[in-house]
Amino acid sequence: MKKIAVFGSTGSIGTQTLSVAGFHPDEFEVYAIAANKNAEQVVRSANEFHPKFIGMYDEAAAREVSERCPGITVVSGGEVNSLAALSEVDIVVNGVSGFAGLFPLLSALRAGKTVALANKESIVCGHVVVNRALAEFGGRILPVDSEQSAIFQCLAAGRKEDVRSLILTASGGMFRNASADELARVTPQMALRHPTWSMGGKITIDSSTLFNKGLELMEAGWLFDIEPNRIEILIHPQSVVHSMVEFCDGAVFAQMSPPDMRLAIQYALTYPHRITSQLPRLDLAALHSLTFEKPDCTRFPAISLAYDAFRDGSSLPIAYNSANETAVELFVRGCIGFTDIAKCVEYSMERIPREKIGSVDDILYLDKEARRLACECFGKETL
Repeated sequence: MKKIAVFGSTGSIGTQTLSVAGFHPDEFEVYAIAANKNAEQVVRSANEFHPKFIGMYDEAAAREVSERCPGITVVSGGEVNSLAALSEVDIVVNGVSGFAGLFPLLSALRAGKTVALANKESIVCGHVVVNRALAEFGGRILPVDSEQSAIFQCLAAGRKEDVRSLILTASGGMFRNASADELARVTPQMALRHPTWSMGGKITIDSSTLFNKGLELMEAGWLFDIEPNRIEILIHPQSVVHSMVEFCDGAVFAQMSPPDMRLAIQYALTYPHRITSQLPRLDLAALHSLTFEKPDCTRFPAISLAYDAFRDGSSLPIAYNSANETAVELFVRGCIGFTDIAKCVEYSMERIPREKIGSVDDILYLDKEARRLACECFGKETL
């Protein structure tokens, strides 16, 4: 039985991880859970899974959880990331949203842990320090994002040196056929719906702007050591083909399944083995057709901005991610429009200091500067 620690346990990835663990109680023990401040949901999870440790980044939420969960060790604030390094834990699931996911990832890797990683931002912003931790301490990253998991599985069909290209698929979001004028009128309520996936709010908006795919482009490049010009993005509205790998002989391998994150989560948890899942089987006959098309980078500039950031590889990926996080928050608050998100990111990328990344402090400085620039773009002091 594997002991797992689930970071971001109240979010979309976290709750689906707990669903997988609950479906396979003989395979997994939920040893630790960590969340930001949703005390009510953490208490419910604690009552169901009886973890030995709970981490709450919010101090007030930690006090509430501690009072309601006697017999469970509750830690808060900066101590939470230490749960990723617990000696008893076999695998850490990192489902934290955004840049904050870098810190439990580093804690786990520096303890030599295997991490089931759904937090693409930590690779985009911190790939330099993450790779250093992997080399020094011998940990391992298993991808949980459906696209990266698909590539990981397809790569098993051949040797790395025989890979010609990676093909990332994107649903295109709610507005893939919208005109520029229609995109300018998109509201937060409209953007928080997704046609095929069940996801958290921020990533749902990112899927509509295609910034999520831009982040995945960079994540794939650094996870699998593939150059930008060998990674292609295709719009695939059915969300059945999760990504593809093309080999030098022209063979293309695709991973297909219903659009449900629990499959990628379970594969990371059971790797290198496969076990029965709770997902329905894929009915190919019912699909009738699978379609693919190139993204429109004029209406959705997130893709071209991502290639620019990826080629830079130092401060621009941080600007891309952190300015986008800030811009999405401004959009949700009604401060800017849907199409202004890309403008914020481009503004930040053009002005951020072009520096090489050597440490976590460098990343923190550039993250803060990118967020400041995103606010400055539309005359905001700060969030």
